[in-house]
Amino acid sequence: MTGGLLVAGTTSDAGKSVLTAGICRWLHRQGVKVAPFKAQNMSNNSAVVVGADGRGGEIGRAQAMQAAACGLAPELRFNPVLLKPGSDLSSQVVLLGEAVDTMTADTFRSLRPRLAETAYAALAELRAAYDVVICEGAGSPAEINLRDGDYVNMGLARHAGLPTIVVGDIDRGGVFAAMFGTLALLDPADQALIAGFVVNKFRGDRRLLDPGLAALHQLTGRQTYGVLPWALDLWLDAEDSLAYGRVLGRPAAPHGTEWLDVAVVRLPRISNATDVEALATEPGVRVRLTVEPAELAAADLIVLPGSKSTVADLAWLRETGLADAITSHVARGRPLLGICGGFQMLARAVHDPVESRRGTVPGLGLLPVEITFAARKTVRSATGTAEGDVPVHGYEIHHGYVSTADPRLPPLLRYLDGAAEGAMHGVVHGTHWHGAFESDEFRRRFLTRTAALAGRTGFRVAPGTSFAAARERTLDLLGDLVEEHLDTAALWRLIESGPPVGLPFVPPGVAPG
Repeated sequence: MTGGLLVAGTTSDAGKSVLTAGICRWLHRQGVKVAPFKAQNMSNNSAVVVGADGRGGEIGRAQAMQAAACGLAPELRFNPVLLKPGSDLSSQVVLLGEAVDTMTADTFRSLRPRLAETAYAALAELRAAYDVVICEGAGSPAEINLRDGDYVNMGLARHAGLPTIVVGDIDRGGVFAAMFGTLALLDPADQALIAGFVVNKFRGDRRLLDPGLAALHQLTGRQTYGVLPWALDLWLDAEDSLAYGRVLGRPAAPHGTEWLDVAVVRLPRISNATDVEALATEPGVRVRLTVEPAELAAADLIVLPGSKSTVADLAWLRETGLADAITSHVARGRPLLGICGGFQMLARAVHDPVESRRGTVPGLGLLPVEITFAARKTVRSATGTAEGDVPVHGYEIHHGYVSTADPRLPPLLRYLDGAAEGAMHGVVHGTHWHGAFESDEFRRRFLTRTAALAGRTGFRVAPGTSFAAARERTLDLLGDLVEEHLDTAALWRLIESGPPVGLPFVPPGVAPG
């Protein structure tokens, strides 16, 4: 049996990624050989996948999470097209894991046939290899300005004959209008594939919602497959940093007598913001994202995360006063961590003829290193140690590399062959490795060192925190929500047999030609 389903949304961040992961986990529990798929993802949160040829490639972080929900290692076909925005006007195009071009609005139309062909071929291969493929759309299928040539939402559904459900976030308000409007803006052939709806993030008495669901069914002829409740514990592996609030997760009470306050600078072009999620799983660690210089003053640790545009975000730090606040923080003897692009910003100088093409620009000067950008991007998994014997695993995605460094500078990490990675200079730490803090013992030792530097003598790391277990609990929670709150029998009929026959057309339903 080969089946499939497309999970579309009324908006970005409506819940497509988590619902797709939940359906995948539910099917995996039933013994179904299931795989995730997203034809095109626009995100700077990516994961490294090692391809069949041994080379590293990138896919969206959400698809790596969905693969885990299926009990699978991530692979490039799960997200064949990844667009990584470098500015408001351009995005790097990653095709089957490899950066191949830079796309602007002017070049989008000319590139789209090639991207669509790659996506369709990847989906066909997955459908031949798996019993079921659960596809995730992008943005909204009712973005009628993009419908011509679309291969991500209803274009994909039409091409592959996929029944489609539309999820809406009721917490934003206006969910019934959003669901009805999404359907009504689609042309008749697209509407014929929209089988029904799912309400996400509902809080309160379900009986208050029922009259609206009945009216929606009467207006559209389509059922609501379920209502997912608001779940505070669903925050790991965010598709986009904007999905975070000001504080990550639900900070647990300290294991010791003091909290550790971590301020993460929310860069305009932040990438792989998920790096700090591991810190937020530790009891007594409060991780918050900020763009305010004043909010850095109270922090025990400041984190400069990754960036898709190091030089541009470095300029932004200076324009906003954040650079001065970071420098003052270090001058007071408080610890600072830079990850990937954030590490590069700490250098004395950044030589960039590749990404920004700005040539040489001064860095923050907090580490005695210089960074040079190479034309070829480094994309690979990484394994090594810290402090001599602590195992660390991570991954690398960067053009910049350390071209000059003070030979006396100790590294933060070492590769398995002994080569140095990153740097430590007093209270300043930096590394190109993403995901390193998911290694539990390394994270615990780093936080212990950080607390000592910050003067938080009452802070103690909890001995048993496991980031991998926290992620697995999240996936199980998603599966539980699907099993308990959705009509899984009806979902299975959709996956197996396609959309119901004779679904009514809802006017005006006219897409631009």
